[in-house]
Amino acid sequence: MQTTQFPNSHSVPEPMTPPTIGASDLKLLKVLSLLIDYPNNELFSGDTLADCTEIVARSTLISPEVRTQIIDLIEDLIDTGCLEAQARYDGLFERGRSLSLWLFEHVHGESRDRGQAMVDLMGQYEAAGFEISVKELPDYLPLYLEFLAYQASVINDDIQIRMDIADVSHIIALLAARLEDRGSIYQGCFNALLQIAGKPLAIVEEYQEQISKEQRDDTFEALDKEWEEEVVTFLDAQQEDRCPSQTSTQNLAAKAGVRTTPATNTVDAPVHWVDFKTSQPVKQ
Repeated sequence: MQTTQFPNSHSVPEPMTPPTIGASDLKLLKVLSLLIDYPNNELFSGDTLADCTEIVARSTLISPEVRTQIIDLIEDLIDTGCLEAQARYDGLFERGRSLSLWLFEHVHGESRDRGQAMVDLMGQYEAAGFEISVKELPDYLPLYLEFLAYQASVINDDIQIRMDIADVSHIIALLAARLEDRGSIYQGCFNALLQIAGKPLAIVEEYQEQISKEQRDDTFEALDKEWEEEVVTFLDAQQEDRCPSQTSTQNLAAKAGVRTTPATNTVDAPVHWVDFKTSQPVKQ
């Protein structure tokens, strides 16, 4: 069985050894985890990006068009270099909340429910023997994708993993729409996640009207307003209605501020795209 060893960016399974992504097609999730995460020096070291390109080019879980989008991102990272890629990433994902990569922020915001949701998701990691090795919140999307890639190599149930992604597909579609609106090359990674979840890319377009009415939160004016101190009224805080939270990733989309479709316990039939070359990376 051919295996691929990637930089151990977030976590380690027990015992304390780096996760090895084996023959599962969902090793693509590890690649997406690396690409969506902050582009640190390890991403640019050795053959990491070349290995990512090969896995993407051979994947049958995504369409040829989406494979090309991701490979374009990888080639752009190579051409851009580490420092410039980091600066671009900071300006995209770390200014404002609309492109936040913390899933529960799109569900609970800064409410108390988010803390309990974190605890329960951490419990899922621990139950699976997946130990976070960095100081990171458990709902961080690249971390969650790394966990699912590890799970795919352990439980041998790709359908369940794809259903887990489908549970957050509406959040992913909203992020993809915002990335498309900003003309970001990172959109391909989110398109890939939607296809892995069995969702049509047409759902991204459904959010365009909503996106067109949003005010950008990454401008200097918006950032200044975000940092303004707000008056806290403790009496009002005590009178807030409290609702029990759904604390797993299941039905996250139903609680997010996005349009949802009726929830089901099934994922669309897996699509395997076949019009690709297995010997050479896809080129535009």
